[in-house]
Amino acid sequence: MSEPTGAARRRGPFQVGDQVQLTDPKGRHHTITLEPGKAFHTHKGAFSHDELIGAPEGSVVRTTGNIQYLALRPLLSDYVLSMPRGAAVVYPKDAGQIVTMADIFPGARVVEAGVGSGALSCSLLRAVGDHGSLSSYERREDFAEIARNNVERYFGSPHPAWRLTLGDLQDNLVETDVDRMVLDMLAPWECLDVAAKALVPGGVLCCYVATTTQLSRTVEALREHGNFTEPQSWESMVRNWHVEGLAVRPDHRMIGHTGFLLTSRRLADGVEPPMRRRRPAKGAYGDVEAPVAPPSGRFLKMAEAAAGQAGDVPEVLADVTFDDQD
Repeated sequence: MSEPTGAARRRGPFQVGDQVQLTDPKGRHHTITLEPGKAFHTHKGAFSHDELIGAPEGSVVRTTGNIQYLALRPLLSDYVLSMPRGAAVVYPKDAGQIVTMADIFPGARVVEAGVGSGALSCSLLRAVGDHGSLSSYERREDFAEIARNNVERYFGSPHPAWRLTLGDLQDNLVETDVDRMVLDMLAPWECLDVAAKALVPGGVLCCYVATTTQLSRTVEALREHGNFTEPQSWESMVRNWHVEGLAVRPDHRMIGHTGFLLTSRRLADGVEPPMRRRRPAKGAYGDVEAPVAPPSGRFLKMAEAAAGQAGDVPEVLADVTFDDQD
C-alpha cells in the first residue's frame, strides 16, 4: 500500500529537495530547500547544505561564525506563514477551526471558493486525503498560480485529490453531492443558491469573512434563504505565554482578530427551518419588523400563574401551545 501524498516528505533523514526550518539562538526562523553543494549564508558565517543531507531531523549545525542552528522540517503552520503569497493567507488558527468545525473528514467531497495563496487548500487536502476530493475555485489567475505552486511545493508533487479551476464559483461549479463547502470571499451571500444545489442534505457550509458587515449580511441571507439551519458565528484569538521559571505571564503581542467564521447545515429538500426562539434586541433590524419567536414554556407558566390569581387566562395566550423548553 503506497503512502499518502506528501507523507514521505514528513519523516526520516533530510533529503535533497526537503524544506528545512533553521532556528537560531534568538528563536528566529529561516527556511531553506536542501540542494547539494549549496551553502546557507548569514552575516555570522555559513554552512553547507551537505551537512544536513542525510542527517536526522532535529540536528544542530554550526556556521563558520560559531552560531548554532536547530534544523527541523517546518510544520504546516510554519509553512503557510513563510510561503510566497499573493492574497493574505488563512491563519493556522482559523484553518484549524475550519477543518474541525466544518467537519472535514477523510474521503470528503469538498468545494472551496477563494483559494488566495493556497494556505487553506493545504489543510483541506491533508484532511480529505488521497481518496477525497477538493475542488477549488479562484477568480484571479495570478492568485491561482501562486496557490498551485505553494500546494505542490508543500506536498512535493501535484495532489491527486485537488482540482483547481480558474473562474467564478457561480458560473463554473459542476460538482454535485458535495459534503462540505468553504467560502472565503467578499460576498459569500451571492453563492447561497449554488451552495444549496451542490450540498447534500446535512452538508456543511462554512464562510470566512473579514468584517462585521459581511458577517451580518451573510447570516441574514442564510436565514432568509430557507435551505439552511440557523448559522453559528464566532472568531478565535490566540495569545502565547512567556514561561521562564516562576516568571509566567502572557506575551505582550497576540494574534487577535483575523476574520469571522460561520457554519450552517443544508436542510433536506422541502423542509422549513424551525422558528428561531430567541428574541432580538429592540432596534436590531432598524425599521424592518424583526422575526419574533413565541413566548417560551417558562413564560407561559408564569402567565398562567398570574392568570390563575386574576381569574382569567390572557386572551393572547388562550389558543397558543408551547413546549417546556426555553
